Amino acid sequence: MILTYASQRDYDAMAGDPEGTPWSAEDFAAMHEFMTTLNQELAESGELVETRGLAAPVHTRRVGNRDGVPVVTDGPYAETQEVLAGYWIVECADFDRATEIAGRLAGCPGPAEITSTAVADVRPIADEAADLGM
Repeated sequence: MILTYASQRDYDAMAGDPEGTPWSAEDFAAMHEFMTTLNQELAESGELVETRGLAAPVHTRRVGNRDGVPVVTDGPYAETQEVLAGYWIVECADFDRATEIAGRLAGCPGPAEITSTAVADVRPIADEAADLGM
């Protein structure tokens, strides 16, 4: 699984409120084109299982517990806090290939202050307890 991150501020810009963000409409168009091409290539190679973007953090509910009682906190969270923005599930030859695919995200266009600190996590999906590496 390849995981990407964003902030509420990034989602606000995507929704048409770029105030206080480095994003422009052109940046989002270029990002969309890049992601569409990447997804098509992964689908054509047979490596793409699923990919999804997630709704804005403002629509998030975090469920924890206090003394065994569920505690629900609604988003949004601090604008500077990065949250999971989307994911790809890929079925490929090995972990190195998944890392190579994630590395392609470094070529995603966007404002320099965003792209220079962007990261993607690559994590194997555990099918059974033995896969947890414990």
